[in-house]
Amino acid sequence: MLDALDWQLRAELDERAQRGLQRATLLDGQIVGADFGSNDYLGLSRDASIADAMVAAVREYGVGGRSARLLKGGSPLHEQCEQAAAAWLSSEAALLFPSGYQANVGLVGALVGRGDAVISDRDNHASLVDAARLSRARILVHDHLDLGDLERALLAASSARRRLVLTEGVYSMAGDAAPLLAIDALCRRYDAWLVIDEAHSVGLLGPRGAGAWARAVDEAGGADGHRLCARVVTGGKALGVAGAFVVGSSTLREQLIHKARSFLFTTASPPALAGGLTAAIERCQRADSERVAVLANAGRLAAALGLPVPAAAIVPVPVGDAGVAVQLASDLQDEGFYAPAVRPPTVAEGTSRLRVVCHADQSTDVVDRLAALIVSKLRTRPVVASVVPRRAPVTCVVGTDTSVGKTVVSALLLRAAMARGPVRYWKPVQTGFDDDTQCVSELAAAESCHLLPNAVSFALPASPHAAAAAEGAAVSLADLQATLEQHRAAHSDSQLLVEFAGGLLVPFALDPPATQADWLVSMGAQVVLVARSGLGTLNHTLLTIEAMRARQLQPDALFLVGEPHPSNREALGALTSIASIHEVPHWPSLSTDSLDAWLQGNDVTELLSV
Repeated sequence: MLDALDWQLRAELDERAQRGLQRATLLDGQIVGADFGSNDYLGLSRDASIADAMVAAVREYGVGGRSARLLKGGSPLHEQCEQAAAAWLSSEAALLFPSGYQANVGLVGALVGRGDAVISDRDNHASLVDAARLSRARILVHDHLDLGDLERALLAASSARRRLVLTEGVYSMAGDAAPLLAIDALCRRYDAWLVIDEAHSVGLLGPRGAGAWARAVDEAGGADGHRLCARVVTGGKALGVAGAFVVGSSTLREQLIHKARSFLFTTASPPALAGGLTAAIERCQRADSERVAVLANAGRLAAALGLPVPAAAIVPVPVGDAGVAVQLASDLQDEGFYAPAVRPPTVAEGTSRLRVVCHADQSTDVVDRLAALIVSKLRTRPVVASVVPRRAPVTCVVGTDTSVGKTVVSALLLRAAMARGPVRYWKPVQTGFDDDTQCVSELAAAESCHLLPNAVSFALPASPHAAAAAEGAAVSLADLQATLEQHRAAHSDSQLLVEFAGGLLVPFALDPPATQADWLVSMGAQVVLVARSGLGTLNHTLLTIEAMRARQLQPDALFLVGEPHPSNREALGALTSIASIHEVPHWPSLSTDSLDAWLQGNDVTELLSV
């Protein structure tokens, strides 16, 4: 059986290799030449005083953490390095985690959960993305450093118990800096709290290298009433060691000790790490000349390549195609320069690049030679950035059950969307003699250009798997996905409105098991959930949302169909943190005029720009 699994895994690896996405671990010394790839910006990983501190820690306290911090793990050096980090960053307290990934996951999970909202920049590091997903809070993603889109997300999260905004001081792949004080101002306006990952800014920016937030506050002359609740400071980049601190108030530290699972349930970092970090913090504060050298080298390289001035040490060289980026990095390696290619999933499809990182010990001659080589390679091997084909955005209308009103809601959304621009309605799987596409067409007064044909239709009014089996057929999730992609490509200028059949967990097939929820996970679509408004809606709706969140899905809107039920609506608003909740009555005479009258009094425009 293991051979079968290995065969499947090998097929996946081969497919990645064909796309230029193959990866391998690299050892120090394995790559010969000038290092423009690692994050050891200041060269502290080989600093003698830090090495001596680590050796001394091993001799006094041993080599291992022995157990979790709450079970006598660690050493006095752990609290010493935490106090040093807090003092350096002018904060009350800090808590040491074994890695930056664990720090982010532990921090976000300790601050938010069900009923809360996380607002995250689209380019945030994977550790922040995973932290948001694992927290089970509602997740709203805004366009990269787009303050208007951030404000839209904050408005959409207005009903959440707590709102947490996640950003980076300097972004690890784009090398640009966040407008921290402007983000903080929005947090104040919308009662949100700010978390900054300072992995690539601490050590390089601000007084004594205290980071992007410290620089912003210093330049502004203070930030009274700020909403900053935590900074994450990694020890394995500018500090040259490993581990990561969460820095904030004493109360935050206490909360993390109680609720940060990645702290509670892991062995303490070795004493040598804590001893080395204490020495590294002291050394880093005195590294002003090294900071100047790093920023000067990065600015010099960017200018030579005609690129924007970088915020810190990272100079991204856009390439586009993953294979071309890999070949360019290989060409540079042959010439004695390590400047690695960054490809999906680290960055989005079509945005592969070289991630060039400058260091304090690089001479201007080395920087100039790398710049000239990159220019030469791009001239002799023209880099044509791959263009990611535009695909139609998708809005899926799903239900808590059958006959809850999905078709009426689909007609409402189609009617509203038709007034704004191109849109297509699609019912992939039709079961029963009623034709939902025809019903939507009549209610929305849609023309044939607004309608797409069913992928499959079955006469039996039953679950797709049962209706298909009654006709000796089967529903293929792969075929449905392929058809969806064809529609998204063919109608890339439109919004695609997809109505599911029955309830969210209705199966397409039993062997292997495949439900509508499984398909929804792979879509990356906006989700509109439809439920009954009256008796039973609380249980059915909350169970459906729980099933969605277990799959990292979140409804963007909830439509309650039937006689209005104020207490149910209030309860669902409080328990789900869904900001956009609409009530749709049962009309005595259902018609296009009914839909138009409802749309005049209900704004659904936020669902028509996905």
